[in-house]
Amino acid sequence: MEHIRTNKVFRWARIKYWIPAIIVAAIISIFSTDHFTPEETAKVIVPILHWFLPDASRAYLLHLHSGIRKLSHVAEFAVFSVTVFHALRGPRAGWRLNWALLTSLIAVSYAVLDEFHQSHVPMRHASPQDIGIDTLGAVLAQLVVWWYAKGMWPLAWIGRKPKLAKGQDR
Repeated sequence: MEHIRTNKVFRWARIKYWIPAIIVAAIISIFSTDHFTPEETAKVIVPILHWFLPDASRAYLLHLHSGIRKLSHVAEFAVFSVTVFHALRGPRAGWRLNWALLTSLIAVSYAVLDEFHQSHVPMRHASPQDIGIDTLGAVLAQLVVWWYAKGMWPLAWIGRKPKLAKGQDR
């Protein structure tokens, strides 16, 4: 009986690491609905861009809008990649290549699934280019995770106390 109870606790302990990844996946799926088509997001983003750039042409603002949408693909799949990596790693520390590769495979698979979903949503279409952009976000995030886990992150020195020479006081 104790083994069954321990096994259930272990399962819950592993499942809780997947909750952030599931939430991010759900948010990505919401962004793939007809409420977030380029036409719909332009109603919000283009006026904000026009406020910041009042002399910009409509064409230029639409190009910026498109770029912002593509950067959002990179960002959302970077966050998804980090949360999936965290879930695969679970309570363990560090970084392993197999965790990063499996994370990338899951992220790319979800990108393909997301584009498949968009192909069935009115006013949306599937784009292999978006799969590539999503993959870029996932891979860049894994690079950041690797840098951070290996202590090579360029900004890791922030917040660390400087090492003082022997006998030196602050």
